[in-house]
Amino acid sequence: MSSSLLLAFGLFCVFEGLFPFLAPSRWRETFLQLARLSDGQIRFFGLTAILFGILLLAFRLVVSDS
Repeated sequence: MSSSLLLAFGLFCVFEGLFPFLAPSRWRETFLQLARLSDGQIRFFGLTAILFGILLLAFRLVVSDS
């Protein structure tokens, strides 16, 4: 399990670093737009990400049991 977690964290870091590395000015503009969102909008985005992650995990568990 710890190797899977380490792999997931490594992939997360790679994907998170791609956009600022490839297009730093566009990344900055996007980040500034995100900073202007209301708390409710940010919470909605966070909730959506959490639910999507839970669905992916559940799908993985169902597929691995088959």
